[in-house]
Amino acid sequence: MITGTSIVVWTVSAVLAAGIGWSRYEKKKTRDKYLAQLAAMEREDREKLLLRLNPVLQTEVRQQLMCRYGLS
Repeated sequence: MITGTSIVVWTVSAVLAAGIGWSRYEKKKTRDKYLAQLAAMEREDREKLLLRLNPVLQTEVRQQLMCRYGLS
């Protein structure tokens, strides 16, 4: 038997799942846009910007640039 509580729980779960999915989509879209902007930059400017990032993020961004755009 379906109770009001189970309907509320399922509704809240669906809203949370949609919110998590949307935030992951936005994060990926923002990261793709940021990588495209970095790829369009001159090498020296890109290096200056990358040096400001923390080392873990810097390595990840460099790997993505190499994989997607063939840039170092």
